[in-house]
Amino acid sequence: MKLGQQVPWIGVILLATACGRPAGSTEGAVIPKGPEGVHEAEEIMTDAANLKKATFGAGCFWCVEAVFQRLEGVEKVVSGYSGGHVEDPTYEQVCSGRTGHAEVCQIAYDPAKITFDQMLEVFWKTHDPTTRDRQGNDVGPQYRSVIYYHDAGQKELAERYKARLEAERIWNRPIVTEIAPFEKFWPAEAYHQNYYNNNPNQGYCSFVITPKIEKLRKIFRDRLKK
Repeated sequence: MKLGQQVPWIGVILLATACGRPAGSTEGAVIPKGPEGVHEAEEIMTDAANLKKATFGAGCFWCVEAVFQRLEGVEKVVSGYSGGHVEDPTYEQVCSGRTGHAEVCQIAYDPAKITFDQMLEVFWKTHDPTTRDRQGNDVGPQYRSVIYYHDAGQKELAERYKARLEAERIWNRPIVTEIAPFEKFWPAEAYHQNYYNNNPNQGYCSFVITPKIEKLRKIFRDRLKK
């Protein structure tokens, strides 16, 4: 497309509602200070011994991060990649859909302020768990709905909650959320971290994430940070 040529309005909407950016482009993104790529196969570190960890995938990790950052009791959220077979993956590799990784967020939380059960409720009510390898215009196995449990307790709670939702037929289609043991977590590149807070007016943020935040505020008003 030539410079100055108008983009059809349908194309603008599709671009604005799809997670990600062209390889090598930083247009419209605020790049946080720090290393461009922080790829270590380890869980996020916490300073307090009382904090626990949860790892969720529910489409684009910008959405998941923005939602859980706002919950009381959540101390830290890091966007990254889990569940695949490629070591030290890049965003471009994961976007190919061939690494096996899902875009996930690893969350450090205080169980005295928010329980894993409560986090599961937020997880299932802020995305569509019935669309396999897809959330809206974000399509591919990297956008699958998944819970990577860190212990037997998390596994039991996740499976019980999923079974209850299926029995209650909350959705017209079956839940396809994967529940699997956590293995490795690779933090995503620096520009993905804290993305919505740094880029609230970016197209995808405005069209996709802001409505999720508004829904969160309506449904979980009493669980939000002051």
